[in-house]
Amino acid sequence: MFSWKAIIGHFKDMRAYFAFATILFFAGMVVGGTNQQLEMFMNSQLEGLIQLAQTAQNSSNPTLFMFVLIFLNNAVKSILIMYLGVLFGVIPIFFILVNGMLLGYLFTVINQQGGDLFTLIVKGILPHGIIEIPAIIVACAYGIRFGMLTLQGAGNLVRKKPGFGTVYEQFLIRTVPVMVILVISLLVAAVVESTFTLWLLQA
Repeated sequence: MFSWKAIIGHFKDMRAYFAFATILFFAGMVVGGTNQQLEMFMNSQLEGLIQLAQTAQNSSNPTLFMFVLIFLNNAVKSILIMYLGVLFGVIPIFFILVNGMLLGYLFTVINQQGGDLFTLIVKGILPHGIIEIPAIIVACAYGIRFGMLTLQGAGNLVRKKPGFGTVYEQFLIRTVPVMVILVISLLVAAVVESTFTLWLLQA
């Protein structure tokens, strides 16, 4: 189950879902950056993030608090997204779209206000985002695949096609090492974001 060869082979089988999740993410960025009707929703999302950052700054150990907050938030959400995909893939699709929209909206706001968008991307997002964003895309891709299997399973109940339970079980088994990889990746991303990224932004 934890064989690297098997994991890499399974990743190859998931390429279409990785591509689809990536497309949804960038589509979300375009929508979030161009659709003014979503401004109220996007602002509410940003305000929640700002409040979390302020809570961290007011703590006795801001760096540690920020690390724990970022890691738990990303890790728990990613694992939930993977397995809540069983509900026909709706939740991971919504999640990846909203994350893309939030980033696109943030870029647009910074640009409109005359902020240094290049510095924000290079210093504020890339150091940890190069790990965090792919991890989120992978989690959503597995959630979407889970949803497709649920749809296929519903169809098989009607057609009474045997053997589908084995496919479902094998997929669940494969998600275990993927979940471990995601947690480790997000742990590293949280360390980078709460230390190196923060240092770059304050420099």
